[in-house]
Amino acid sequence: MRNVWHELSGLLLPVLCAGCGRPRTELCPACAAALHGGPARRVRPSPRPPGLPAVYAAAPYENAVRGVLLAHKERGALGLAGALGRALAGSVRAGTGRPGGAGPLLLVPVPSARSSTAARGHDPVRRIAAAAARDLRRRGLPARALPLLRQRRAVADQSGLGARQRRANLAGALELTVEGGRLVRHGLFRHGRVILVDDLLTTGSTLAEAARAVGEARGAGRQPSVHGRCRAAVVAASPSAFEINRN
Repeated sequence: MRNVWHELSGLLLPVLCAGCGRPRTELCPACAAALHGGPARRVRPSPRPPGLPAVYAAAPYENAVRGVLLAHKERGALGLAGALGRALAGSVRAGTGRPGGAGPLLLVPVPSARSSTAARGHDPVRRIAAAAARDLRRRGLPARALPLLRQRRAVADQSGLGARQRRANLAGALELTVEGGRLVRHGLFRHGRVILVDDLLTTGSTLAEAARAVGEARGAGRQPSVHGRCRAAVVAASPSAFEINRN
């Protein structure tokens, strides 16, 4: 019902650009260009958490990009999922090196807490991942969005926590779903390229924990280690992660 209300409110209320507030458009050309108009780049938080795979981001998390992500995530502007998915798809392509290589691209979204999903009325990362997979397929790249991870214990609110506190908060918090475990046993990951996806990179703790959960499951399934083959892609990263990578 909440999703229906969001769709109806978009028809009844004045539409403003989520990035700059310009009227009569949900995303103006200038803000769209800030989101996905440039090449995605590798980013690195400092300090880098152990186990963090290589991460690629489409844009710094600031100004219009920040506004668009928050509008989709917190205010239910679901129409922005396509533009955000396009940006994420660019990050995925940048991180795979040779997109036409063997095996499909397996986009595994970082799961949201059930309480957050219930409060928002949708899972923003899962929605963006699905949009990114569609964009990649339109470009001729085999891609699937597979929500194979879940939280196995509650975690504290991450806002206000430092890098070390976030690592402790998330340690051991994720695991494969039952369906994910079944797919691992049947060798799904053997030929596919696993891309962990999220909307935002700050300290990197969430993606490092996701990489641990996937790598642990693959090891248990006697498949090649996730390290060295797993990559990560995000829509945006903190400006400092871009600056560190530039230097």
